[in-house]
Amino acid sequence: MRVIKKPKFKRYARYVKKVKDAWRRPRGKSNKLRRHFKSRGFLVSPGYGTPKRLRGLHPCGLREVLINNADELVKVDPSINCVRISSRVGKKKRIDIQKKAEEKKIKILNPKKVELKKKVVKEKKE
Repeated sequence: MRVIKKPKFKRYARYVKKVKDAWRRPRGKSNKLRRHFKSRGFLVSPGYGTPKRLRGLHPCGLREVLINNADELVKVDPSINCVRISSRVGKKKRIDIQKKAEEKKIKILNPKKVELKKKVVKEKKE
């Protein structure tokens, strides 16, 4: 399947300082973008949609799974899923989750170098 790059849909009057870049449908009576003038940019339409089998995938091609503890790694299949560790997880649990994920060869999307910090703390205590 050929992947076609989508245009970046930008708000019509984005050059005005108080108007943000987030997409809003142009509704004005004489708006050139609403009337599909070529030079004015692209209007959002269903034809630009992502194919169903690619929706919700991480750019690496795997489905994201949010993990809160190491026991949840049992349900994860490394060929289909990748893992994002919840921001609420502390340092001890994070170390445990990262070790188990390495053993199962599961990709972690937000790994942290926690072991380096641990060594520095030990050196300061001595």
